[in-house]
Amino acid sequence: MRAQMKLGAFLMPTGHHIAAWRHPDAAADMGLDVDQYIRVAQTAEKAGFDLVFLEDAAGLRDANTRTASQTARSIGFEPLSLLAAIAAQTSRIGLVATASTSYNEPYALARAFATLDLLSGSRAGWNLVTSASEIEAANFGAEGLRKHVDRYHRADEFADVVARLWNPADRSAPLNHSGEHFIVQQGLGLTASRQGKPVMVQAGASDVGRDLAARTADVVFTAAQTIDSARSFYDDVKARTRAVGRNPDHIKIMPGVSPIVAATREEAQAKLDALQNLIPDEVGLSLLASYLATDALKDLPLDGPLPNLEVTQGMQSRQALVVEQARRDNLTIREVARHFAGARGHWRLVGTAQDIADELEAWFTGGACDGFNVMPAFFPGELHSFVELVIPELRRRGLFRQAYEGDTLRANLGLDA
Repeated sequence: MRAQMKLGAFLMPTGHHIAAWRHPDAAADMGLDVDQYIRVAQTAEKAGFDLVFLEDAAGLRDANTRTASQTARSIGFEPLSLLAAIAAQTSRIGLVATASTSYNEPYALARAFATLDLLSGSRAGWNLVTSASEIEAANFGAEGLRKHVDRYHRADEFADVVARLWNPADRSAPLNHSGEHFIVQQGLGLTASRQGKPVMVQAGASDVGRDLAARTADVVFTAAQTIDSARSFYDDVKARTRAVGRNPDHIKIMPGVSPIVAATREEAQAKLDALQNLIPDEVGLSLLASYLATDALKDLPLDGPLPNLEVTQGMQSRQALVVEQARRDNLTIREVARHFAGARGHWRLVGTAQDIADELEAWFTGGACDGFNVMPAFFPGELHSFVELVIPELRRRGLFRQAYEGDTLRANLGLDA
């Protein structure tokens, strides 16, 4: 049987395009509408997606209230609670939520995800992040954002403690952990689910992030703009996984992709153009500056080049990706901001179902990924377009399942217990 790609549906209030909420066909109130989320998850499940994914930031997305009010992303549900609601209305699709190692404690987090795993019938997954936002830091008594390396030191120990708490051998046995960051004495006292433990997901692409993924992750979400960069990341993480004694087939690498698909290329391009025309310059610039963790752009001419920027304590891998694209394509600050606003540095595809499937197939069969985290520009329309147009084309080529293989998230992803 031909290898088949894994697909995640990355849920984002209104959609992944920064101006999605302004589109006339978008669910502008999705951020606080549980029924919209449930319908979207059910659409993804009916199409056979492996999982739905919720990212999270424990704070406002944008400290600038003027630009924040134009993005519709400053409000939203706590993701574990939302996934519990979705779990009750779905039966097969995986449920993955983000939770930070910087602003949580391992015992409470392990217990919450293990509970969701049991309540959902073995479909839960945890996306580990270390949090790179000064706004989040200010909500938890921190004196500014911790250094990148310090966040990952804490994350290393955090992930180790959670993994031990989830060890299905004996969850009631004392843990007796006393480390640099955490003291955890007792076990969870919960039985293991049918899949054994929740799926571990990781999204850091820095050097220390890749090491952490190699040791702990079952799935890695990443951002790449070209097949060469995606293949380089894929080979590197698989090699690191092998080096720590793990089977590299048991870590699935899924780059983000934001497809805009229509019956013709002209229609697809018109859909993208309509979205791009909805972006106020100040919103695009604010989003770009937040990811680059700099305020150096506001006084520069928008039609000038992106300046050389110092490495920050923020999202270093995403910062490097943005700078690389700006230099490679000779983009102005305005052009970088407008492009970035469409998918936050992830791969964007525009075309027919055949065009989209050709590109996805090239990456998948070319050793650049194990599947994709699909990021619709706006909900529900662009998810429906992908499901109705691209999924049948992938199935025709034997690249995507006709039906779920198993009844747990691990089984469907082809992971070990």
